[in-house]
Amino acid sequence: MRVHISTSFLYLILPFIVLFSALTSPAQSIINADSLAKNTFGWNQQEREFGFAHFDEVFNTHNVPKGGKVHKLPQAAPITAFSKGGQKEKQLDAFITTQKVAGILILQNGKIRLERYALGFSDGQRWTSQSVAKSVTSILVGAAIKDGYIESIDDFVTKYLPDLKGSAYDKVTIRNMLTMTTGVKWTETYTDPNADIVKFYTQPIDSGMDETVSYMRHLPAEAEPGKKWAYKTGETHLLGALVSAATGKTLSEYLSLKIWVPYGMESKATWNIGRTSQEFAGCCLQMKLRDFGRFGQFILDSARINGKSIVPGDWLQLATHAQVKLWPGWGYGFQWWTLDDGTFRALGIHGQMIHIDPSRHLVVVLNSAWPEAESFTRQIEVDNFLRSVNKEIDKEKNNLTNSAPL
Repeated sequence: MRVHISTSFLYLILPFIVLFSALTSPAQSIINADSLAKNTFGWNQQEREFGFAHFDEVFNTHNVPKGGKVHKLPQAAPITAFSKGGQKEKQLDAFITTQKVAGILILQNGKIRLERYALGFSDGQRWTSQSVAKSVTSILVGAAIKDGYIESIDDFVTKYLPDLKGSAYDKVTIRNMLTMTTGVKWTETYTDPNADIVKFYTQPIDSGMDETVSYMRHLPAEAEPGKKWAYKTGETHLLGALVSAATGKTLSEYLSLKIWVPYGMESKATWNIGRTSQEFAGCCLQMKLRDFGRFGQFILDSARINGKSIVPGDWLQLATHAQVKLWPGWGYGFQWWTLDDGTFRALGIHGQMIHIDPSRHLVVVLNSAWPEAESFTRQIEVDNFLRSVNKEIDKEKNNLTNSAPL
């Protein structure tokens, strides 16, 4: 039963998106950005490891400018068991090697407990987020509501995207899109050239329309809104178009304004754009490993900057807790994957992750280049590693408690 559940999870999880070409990429002995095909699923392992660290050289992007200050991530005592000579040093080394981890960062109480780089990746480079970007987009929706650009998540999406009027989205609310329960039919099978996730990037664009709106307005309904959950990267792209329409800003501008500058990200980020220059909100936001960690810490700290939340008071409670129950132990919030133990994750294929554990004040970031887009075995290994980290954190807490004076 456990295997069946986890396999279903891996089969459904984290669809993403960069199928710009049906051609596969030939193996390259010397890698550079210009040599890579615009189809990431065709990349071999060497190309993937290089390409994920140079995504914004391969694809067109908008910059997400940083500000003048940097939110500090102080060094704390390393986790002893994973340190050099520690009991779990070899376990960590094996995890990094077998999982094709390019970067791993563990923050506790906003301080660095562990940071490692591999695969030629370094702290000066940006790594692609894949579908981790979906969770960032959900926060921008909340910010747009707090700022008054969007009145309510129960508004119909056509209020902000009028070109969708007369389509299957007539009765769809923003809440439905956040929870992926619109009832609009969409296929997300990456290997099928007739799947929506493939055709989306190559279909002709209706004159004068946003690329995403142009495609999504022709999709049929298959269920009443709110009745059926189905993972649809195209609808997160649509959420991005909605935020841009409501705010009058690009997603990159709004992200910079609301988070990157005021929170103090270390470096600019980049966000992939489509043929009409709208960011692909469902994927492909590139940033440094520590800035992935800062974003996780920002969420852990209730999305507050200078003591004030940038989202409505109940937003994170709704966004990071199950709005839809999927299978035992797992749910879906507002573009976040939720677990019954109170943790939640932003996840992307090929092993990208921001894992947030409020009870332990913990943020764990993985930048990876799995050979497979999805892997049951690798997901189990990630979960086992997280349990191993938790064990050490809990052991530290218990030791501190036991050593406290009476």
